[in-house]
Amino acid sequence: MASALATKIGHEINPDFQSGCIVLAMPAYPMTPNPEDVLSARHFENSNYLFSDIHVRGEYPGYAKRLFKEKGIEIEFAEGDAELLKENTVDFISFSYYMSTAIAANPEEYDSGVGNLLGGVNNPYLESSEWGWQIDPVGLRIVLNEFWDRYQKPLFIVENGLGAKDVLVEGADGEMTVEDDYRINYLEKHLQQVGEAIKDGVELMGYTTWGCIDLVSASTAELSKRYGFIYVDRNNDGSGTLNRYKKKSFDWYKEVILTNGESLYK
Repeated sequence: MASALATKIGHEINPDFQSGCIVLAMPAYPMTPNPEDVLSARHFENSNYLFSDIHVRGEYPGYAKRLFKEKGIEIEFAEGDAELLKENTVDFISFSYYMSTAIAANPEEYDSGVGNLLGGVNNPYLESSEWGWQIDPVGLRIVLNEFWDRYQKPLFIVENGLGAKDVLVEGADGEMTVEDDYRINYLEKHLQQVGEAIKDGVELMGYTTWGCIDLVSASTAELSKRYGFIYVDRNNDGSGTLNRYKKKSFDWYKEVILTNGESLYK
């Protein structure tokens, strides 16, 4: 309701304003072709789609109504709420993407996906980051196509990146830097899949990484999990000078922006 009201107010101020939402995108693969695994993966994805379904369609989907009913939950609507929700849906969908997950009806029989944000089991076909987040560039293309096919609304990738334990070293020019080829490789593969999704017909407004500069990681509350193109001399215990140094990925990403992605295919 708050989103619908904000969208309504924004459009009243200026009909050209674009109001969006942000959701967590995490495709769920059934661990096997077993229909029970497929159904479990569907239930997992519904737990994510619930938010964007309401933002975009303006009503609670049937699978949510069933879940609420089975758990004895009743959503109370004041007079006019249903109409307000339906008439003030978002203009675009923004989302964060870091990983996919695999889902099994019998997860106890598999290795747990300990690094996955929302659980699941370990996908044996994917590599993992130092924090156990499974790396899946193709999953980003899948997400883009699924969101586009489901909603036919412009999309915006607002978070994507690799958290890693970066090491500060002296570069060839004598300046301190981080040789983070692993981050370049991660972003290159993901952006290439973004290009494939655009070729698929997906309407994409933009792409921004998480994040441009090192900061405290929200998921683990530590500075040693670094995402930025700029290294900040600060440690988990609070020590450090706060000096900043460009990583190798800084100039690489600058070139990606300047060439509008053409440098990804050199």
